[in-house]
Amino acid sequence: MTDTAPFDLVLRRAALTGRPGLHAVGVKDGRIAAIGAELPAGRAEEDAGGRLVIPGFVDSHVHLDKSCLMGCACGAGGLKGAIAAVAAAKRGFTVEDVRTRGAGTLERAILHGTTHMRTHLEVDPRVELRSFEAIMALKRDYAFAIDLSVCVFPQEGLTNDPGTEALLLRALDAGADLLGGCPYTDTDPHAQIERLFAIAQERDLDLDFHLDFDIDPQGALLFEICRQSERRGRQGRVAIGHATKLSAMDETSFAQAARCLAEAGVAVTALPATDLYLNGRERRFDTPRGIAPVHRLAAGHGVLASLATNNVLNPFTPFGDGSLLRIANLYANALHVEPDEFPRCLDLVTRLPARLMGLADYGIDIGKPADLVLLDAPDETAALATIAPALLAYKRGRLSFRRQIPALLHP
Repeated sequence: MTDTAPFDLVLRRAALTGRPGLHAVGVKDGRIAAIGAELPAGRAEEDAGGRLVIPGFVDSHVHLDKSCLMGCACGAGGLKGAIAAVAAAKRGFTVEDVRTRGAGTLERAILHGTTHMRTHLEVDPRVELRSFEAIMALKRDYAFAIDLSVCVFPQEGLTNDPGTEALLLRALDAGADLLGGCPYTDTDPHAQIERLFAIAQERDLDLDFHLDFDIDPQGALLFEICRQSERRGRQGRVAIGHATKLSAMDETSFAQAARCLAEAGVAVTALPATDLYLNGRERRFDTPRGIAPVHRLAAGHGVLASLATNNVLNPFTPFGDGSLLRIANLYANALHVEPDEFPRCLDLVTRLPARLMGLADYGIDIGKPADLVLLDAPDETAALATIAPALLAYKRGRLSFRRQIPALLHP
């Protein structure tokens, strides 16, 4: 290859979503410059071998700051117990501790093909801004491989936790990307929602709430979120995570909630690992799954939806390896998704959360950043069914990791 080569990189024999056959992708200056059956040689060449290439997984809801806390009363007391255990532990968090644990989780996600992530970050008088400082450092440290968006939120409540709002505002002033909420821990959930919407409107911020995290179909706060979104003109800029009340609603109530979400432009993120682990724990038999059926919201009602990791190796979810494909596979198993809908589950961890996070530059198209992840599968259906490993990734045209394909050694 000479210095006159038209491309810095050519990735050949790649299967691309929505394009029949195999394709070559040419990269120049960190962006996709050409897609075709054949392309001229590049300075560097990569053979996809007929495997699926995607623009990377998009994890729209993770908690890096409290990941890897396995010694912290895991599984004790369900949701309330998990909140209490982490509330006690985070008083002792240091910047270095959070940075080390968060880096481990972030690296695992990168090695499983995640190229974009939104991490939710607790800010309150217990931990102050120590976790925030650590995660902002990780955002800089790992920008070569992943784009990290930081959502600060009040885990212990807002109206009942003096000093929290001032810390949230300081974090936003210091570079946090958006604002989150957790009304079900507040003594006045509606007041928290009202205040967070007011701040978001004043500062022109997106919002992402933890909401309706139980399996009682009554009393859903999502209707108030929808009302506030329309009243304050925030359509398309609000998301809710968990929303597990949706899993317990009858068809009429579910359709009413879906219509409200669609009309208000409120997105929904299901968090299968945590939702399955924490919901229904009081039931000894016939235990409900407690996962919002977001594929039905997306396909049947036009609601923007996603699947995400949430917690990793902590009291909320003592499992996890950072693989979003494993999360999508778990969801498909738990929600009885048929094989012809497997590609839609892949959409829930790629294209749809990219829309939720407002990633205008996401995708494999000419002019887009060359974020390219090679999966060891020929298509979307096989990728989901087998939890296909990510073999390599390019971030803005630079190779960020490579995994060796295992070889069976016959005698």
